[in-house]
Amino acid sequence: MSSDKISGAEILLKSLQDLGVDVIFGYPGGAVLPIYDEIYKQENIKHVLVRHEQAAVHAAEGYARSTGKPGVVLVTSGPGATNAVTGLTDAMLDSIPIVCLTGQVPVHLIGSDAFQEADTVGITRHCTKHNYLVRDVDDLSRTIHEAFYVASSGRPGPVVIDIPKNVQIDKSSVIHSGRLEHRSYKPQLKGDMDAIKQAVELIAGAKKPVFYTGGGLINSGTASCQLLREFVRMTGAPITSTLMGLGAYPASDKQFLGMLGMHGTYESNMAMHDCDVMICIGARFDDRVTGRLDAFSPKSKKIHVDIDRSSINKNVRVDVPIVGDAAHVLESMIKIWKSGVHEMDKGALEDWWNEIDGWRERKSLQYKMSDKVIMPQYAIERLYALTKDKKPYITTEVGQHQMWAAQYFGFDEPHQWMTSGGLGTMGYGFPAAIGVQMAHPDALVIDIAGEASIQMNIQELATAMQYDTPVKLFILNNEYMGMVRQWQQLNHGSRYSHSYSESLPDFVKLAEAYGAHGIRCSNPADLDAAIMEMIECDKPVIFDCQVAKLANCFPMVPSGAAHNEMILPDDEEFAEFEGGAALV
Repeated sequence: MSSDKISGAEILLKSLQDLGVDVIFGYPGGAVLPIYDEIYKQENIKHVLVRHEQAAVHAAEGYARSTGKPGVVLVTSGPGATNAVTGLTDAMLDSIPIVCLTGQVPVHLIGSDAFQEADTVGITRHCTKHNYLVRDVDDLSRTIHEAFYVASSGRPGPVVIDIPKNVQIDKSSVIHSGRLEHRSYKPQLKGDMDAIKQAVELIAGAKKPVFYTGGGLINSGTASCQLLREFVRMTGAPITSTLMGLGAYPASDKQFLGMLGMHGTYESNMAMHDCDVMICIGARFDDRVTGRLDAFSPKSKKIHVDIDRSSINKNVRVDVPIVGDAAHVLESMIKIWKSGVHEMDKGALEDWWNEIDGWRERKSLQYKMSDKVIMPQYAIERLYALTKDKKPYITTEVGQHQMWAAQYFGFDEPHQWMTSGGLGTMGYGFPAAIGVQMAHPDALVIDIAGEASIQMNIQELATAMQYDTPVKLFILNNEYMGMVRQWQQLNHGSRYSHSYSESLPDFVKLAEAYGAHGIRCSNPADLDAAIMEMIECDKPVIFDCQVAKLANCFPMVPSGAAHNEMILPDDEEFAEFEGGAALV
């Protein structure tokens, strides 16, 4: 602590520097001008000016997910804070560590309906892991340090610190440094050894085991992913992943069954349904994975490893619950397994793989090619083939393009895949890509988008240009809100109510208006050359990839169905290509 008194705004900047913050994503306003004045006076922390507060949080999410460090947001009071709510909710559902600093009217005006006043703490209570209203400048430094601990410990999540303007101006000598923990929040890291031993016994005795992994593994860190790979290979068992968990285990590995769930592979969903032991690590049995709960994996004994106690037995009852960090639990499992007592039944495992290979023969990700129109699946396959050696970071918007990216872009490493899973936020991908690029300035960063989603936060092209972040927007343009249209086709008699993207901009001219580079491609024969042009460009690119208009995203578990009741591509009658549209 210092004996010299300094302003709350200066305390804030010193605390952020002490915590290792190097980037803030924000937008100024009256209630945070003292903080912006201090930002102007220093050079240690870079401020990225976004064009909308929602985009600030998504950019911070991209930064956090690609680095493992908390992302930091700074917005003003009232509309600044309320505009950030969508991003905070997105981070909450996907367990992303965010610290959001919001301005507030002076303490003596709180509750008076002052200009740009909003009850930020009340509004964000249900979309944050924790939130604070700092009424005294002496509490500010402690609160900041504590907020970073809460955001990044246990199951990560967003934390809001609401800072009245007078607190930013008032002076104090109370400045903390180093790691500061929350007095009552102590996440359990080490799992119960009796439960871990019971889990290992179940795995060793399994005839049809399957690992089911989620984003919690990636949140736990690279070490967890390495331990997972070691243990899965030791057992020889198949493994599948949620949308959020892609990259924790290599997609190219023969034991990987692909993504599971609503748009997962046939083999992954069937294996989940027929397994006798399920090892769930860092996932929460989301409804997009389970389908109808009463029919979900009915024959299996279920092991669930999660650092969040509230996630266990919340949606699905499990047989062996283990509360703890994935790295600690996996390390214990491997140690017990290596003791030499445990070994899989190789004959049973071989039979299980033969059964899985039969499901794989259905080729659930097949699609009909055309030499006249670009199929969206083909576009993702070619994008992957031409960029994989560069180890790109991929973000997405939300919709069919998101699912095609998950299905056809192979992720072999964690932290390379950033998407909005729990909330499904259209407009997430572009600002998230900017956040990733700020963290990894020399990397190839691509936002796989739809023509509808990309317009949610297209204004961030100005941010990308201002900060020389050469992000690539790869738009699968089918002129529809594709997933909405697909559901309308399957569930609402093909009545496409307001899902057609009318009055689309000319994306090439739009790119040029911002000073970026625009590319348009509609011919499959020209696709590779156009993708290479995008990759080699040294500034932001909008790639308008005009794809088959009515292509559907299969396989698919229909709404209300069990997770093994899937629509596969060969279940649908493929029509001829007419007028550049794939009628499937």
